[in-house]
Amino acid sequence: MLQMSQPSKVKIIVAMPSYNTELFVGEVVSKAKKYVDQVVVIDDGSHDSSARAAKDAGALVVNHVTNQGYGEAIKSCFEVAKANKADILVILDSDGQHNPDEIPRLVAPILNEGADIVIGSRFLKSTQPVAMPAYRKFGINVITFLFNFGSRKRVSDAQSGFRAYSRRMFENVLLSEKGMGVSIETIAKARKRGAIFKEVPISCNYDSSTLTRKAIKHGLRVAFSVVRIRMKNLLG
Repeated sequence: MLQMSQPSKVKIIVAMPSYNTELFVGEVVSKAKKYVDQVVVIDDGSHDSSARAAKDAGALVVNHVTNQGYGEAIKSCFEVAKANKADILVILDSDGQHNPDEIPRLVAPILNEGADIVIGSRFLKSTQPVAMPAYRKFGINVITFLFNFGSRKRVSDAQSGFRAYSRRMFENVLLSEKGMGVSIETIAKARKRGAIFKEVPISCNYDSSTLTRKAIKHGLRVAFSVVRIRMKNLLG
């Protein structure tokens, strides 16, 4: 786990996957810069001006020539953290759902309690209630139940994309998932390595989205990924 005798020397990097988020990414970058040493945006083959907006706001931009998926973007976040010799990596969404002002809350358990991975949970008590669409809450609860089933080390929000990782995690956890299943793969492999988990409450902004066929397919894919990853870990 991360041990730093001089906290002022700890290097913290924020990395954000981005796909067509030009309306939001600049503001998210500007807010995040106040709390970390460097902000990196992984532009995953956007068709809009996301990369330009991120760069103008002061981020280092890593470009995927084509859209490769969320899993590949997260892998790039890990690679950037390693290449830039970060001590702590914070990952959050670039579409404005997450509040960069909560970054210190996620980093604190790594700095002060020896945590390896900190998950920003939408289901812990927070100063700002999360107005989550019912269908989304149901899907996340199902996926979290599947992840927790039969395990002593449980989490309240297995699908949260707002997380902080110690160097031990992003240097040693190797990822293979290409889609949203990477969120489960990361914590499943961390759990298998004996990582120290912490969760902290976060707020989250949602638009007035409604249930769509795409959302259903997404939820089913992630649920199947959870089962597959857990079976692989049990048999591996």
